Amino acid sequence: MEPKKNPKADLTRNSGLYFVIGLAVVMLLVWRGLEWKTYEDDGNFDYTLNVEDELDEEVPMTEQIKTPPPPPPPAAPEVIEVVEDEEEVEETVIESTETSQEEEIIEVEDVEVEEVEEDVDVPFAVIEDVPIFPGCERKSDKRACFNEMMQKHIRKNFRYPEIAQEMGVQGRVNVIFTIQKDGSIGNVRMRGPDKNLEKEAARIIGKLPKMTPGKQRGRAVRVPFSIPITFKLQ
Repeated sequence: MEPKKNPKADLTRNSGLYFVIGLAVVMLLVWRGLEWKTYEDDGNFDYTLNVEDELDEEVPMTEQIKTPPPPPPPAAPEVIEVVEDEEEVEETVIESTETSQEEEIIEVEDVEVEEVEEDVDVPFAVIEDVPIFPGCERKSDKRACFNEMMQKHIRKNFRYPEIAQEMGVQGRVNVIFTIQKDGSIGNVRMRGPDKNLEKEAARIIGKLPKMTPGKQRGRAVRVPFSIPITFKLQ
């Protein structure tokens, strides 16, 4: 079968060449458009400068401070009168404080210096004469007797607080008190696991009798003493 169209009449035969030529023309036009430069006409500008307007500045007025002239020097007196010093001035005589052999020397009696007693706390373990618990006056070892009587006093007056028993509280209360210079008990301090136990320990110490005060170098002094009181449930 023969083709109906003539091969010479094919319109798409040179389409690639036409596309390349058109693309080159478009690129040339774009390049020329980017490189195109325009210049303004220099004849339209006025380069003249009015120098008088630039130099016409207003200078601010300054006020001049005028200093006053110095005062004139005082005029010298015309005549200087000389006054004679005729008044007599009494001279002050300073007497010597040194004693002469003719003066009597008064003897001064010896001045008695009174010793001021100081409140000194001497611990029970080192005091010379320990406080005497009632009933230990005739004992040879008053220190051991004091400790023994303290234990008897605690056992005699000991009473376990009921509220502490119900709560199951027990432990040791450390008690510190001071035997005063008159033999009384004071400055009681306690530390324990419960306030009820501390209160009971204070009650026991408060029942201590008045004692013979301790002495250091023959003088009554305050003696601090500490003892533990143990509260234990059975």
